[in-house]
Amino acid sequence: RSLSQLAAPLSGMIGRNFLSIDELSNEELRGLLDLSKQYKATYGKGSAIDPLEAPKPLTGKSVAMIFQKRSTRTRVSTETGCYLLGGHGLFLGPSDVQLGVNESMRDTACVLSGFNDIVLARVHGHSDIEELSEHATVPVINALSDKHHPLQTLADLMALEDHFGEMRGKTLAWVGDGNNVLHDLMMGCAKLGINVRIATPNGYEC
Repeated sequence: RSLSQLAAPLSGMIGRNFLSIDELSNEELRGLLDLSKQYKATYGKGSAIDPLEAPKPLTGKSVAMIFQKRSTRTRVSTETGCYLLGGHGLFLGPSDVQLGVNESMRDTACVLSGFNDIVLARVHGHSDIEELSEHATVPVINALSDKHHPLQTLADLMALEDHFGEMRGKTLAWVGDGNNVLHDLMMGCAKLGINVRIATPNGYEC
């Protein structure tokens, strides 16, 4: 199917925030994964499609990317992804914007909304991303908070399907901290019919 055909079932997400996996319907999660796989085939390494000829759905769009917490992979993947899709990624590190310090969260949300089409934020406390989304007039995407990590879950589910094929009915074992990654992964697996078994150390439960 074409990119436009894959994107059609996701039309209800236009203009919405994306703060955690539980905000998605089962159909929306499935649609995002299918569209992401096609994007990977179109824009990824090894694609036979000339990058200059590929569709540019973010042409003319600017994405403000707030990074309270640094991350090489998240910055490289989001900034490069914006470029490949025709948009502009504006990186804002801890020295560029301090949420709720020099300016209120409301002021920051209003300023970023006035100049950008999307706000992507990697923050410490989940309350920060919630307050940012409350006052922003453009969609806000959670790139990490202490409670949720939805983009990581999308990538993990894609990787699982790439390696193991259809995952419905299979069982995923998690050994480690009951952290933000696990919170979204549990919900994503439930929506796709994947069983989850969890083992966490005492004091590090979900």
